[in-house]
Amino acid sequence: MKKNILRKRDFYLKRMISFQDTEMIKVMTGIRRCGKSSLMKLMVEHLRESGVADDQIIEMNFESMSIPEMDAREFYEYVKARICKGRKTYLFFDEIQRVSGWENAVNAFRVDFDCDIYITGSNAYLLSSELSTYLSGRYVEIKVLPLSFREFIDFHGYKLAEGKSPAGGVKKRILDADGEVYDTKELFDAYTRFGGMPILADIGLETERVMAALDGVYSAAVVNDILEREKRKGQRTITDAVLLRKIIMFLADNIGNNTSATSIGNTLVNEGLLENGKRKTKPAVQTIQEYIRALTEAYFFYEVKRFDIKGREYLRTLGKYYIVDIGLRNYLLGFREGDSGHILENIIFFELMRRGYDVSVGKIDNQEVDFIATKSDEKKYIQVTETMNAPETRQRELAPLRKIRDNYEKIVIALECSLPQTQDGIKIVRALDFLLGD
Repeated sequence: MKKNILRKRDFYLKRMISFQDTEMIKVMTGIRRCGKSSLMKLMVEHLRESGVADDQIIEMNFESMSIPEMDAREFYEYVKARICKGRKTYLFFDEIQRVSGWENAVNAFRVDFDCDIYITGSNAYLLSSELSTYLSGRYVEIKVLPLSFREFIDFHGYKLAEGKSPAGGVKKRILDADGEVYDTKELFDAYTRFGGMPILADIGLETERVMAALDGVYSAAVVNDILEREKRKGQRTITDAVLLRKIIMFLADNIGNNTSATSIGNTLVNEGLLENGKRKTKPAVQTIQEYIRALTEAYFFYEVKRFDIKGREYLRTLGKYYIVDIGLRNYLLGFREGDSGHILENIIFFELMRRGYDVSVGKIDNQEVDFIATKSDEKKYIQVTETMNAPETRQRELAPLRKIRDNYEKIVIALECSLPQTQDGIKIVRALDFLLGD
């Protein structure tokens, strides 16, 4: 087993640094084990390299046995006793949601002390109610995701190099530790098989070890951040662990498909998935919606709403769900062939999110555009497909984009593309070029 190494994730670290020494509380969110704690350590490392003294840094990981259980008042007094007098103190609180009433204490730190605050949480409930109520307008969320394909290459010991192609363009190559050129598609196949959880870089890409690690991620996300949190809230909304897993399995199996709570309930009953192969009364739509809410709040799945391009409005029905990590999907469903199109779509969705886009699914007449990606005044319409080599496929993927009459960029991202080109103003881009780009 490889020794655990603190690996750089410059994209997120630069964003944290950009808010350093501001009043804004830096909140890192994301599924368990996606690298939030490591980012905290990287920020601490940056501060020390910048000349910040050790006594100016307070680090508390509330999942560690070294930190005693405490309520908000005890938390406040604990930190108050360690505040650096006369100099700014940097506060790092990992998995802070484990402290009851933590938001009161954090707000008091901001008001009472000269400090710079960084916190992590593994559940969106942290922001949706607790933090936003007390600190509205005073925090910035940094959404942390599992590794991108580009990060996957780096974390697993390979190097991305650029050179000139014979045609005069830029050609990217992947080199191993000995400087030998490595097959990009082979690495991408490993990425689509095992996913991008950072822990895999420490244990290696051996199937049995990977599955054991992903089992740990699954248990932490589902047990700690859904079932146990519901108990702490006292609401007891999510009480059926079997139903929860079946809904997880359904959503994992249907990434990229239009989905509703009603369709989930019907499938669970019709396929006899609820009780040892025997049919059971269909769960209420509201119950299924609550379970899905819990899964999205734990950052296990991400919902994408549909947008009517002509009507210029979001639609209330038939959104899509994407799983945060393809490796987790393979852990749940097993490795199987024939679903590479939806897998690629899942990967592209999260790549767009990493690059700061708000993403929706486009509807135009009776056709669909896979993604509408918007950021400030920038907008892209994107189709994702396995191949653009067959004429019938090209026609199918280009047709909805041709219907859109505005002047925003239109792109087809294809895993297999004999020759990148532009048709009717629509760019056709190789998926690996897109994923390895900036």
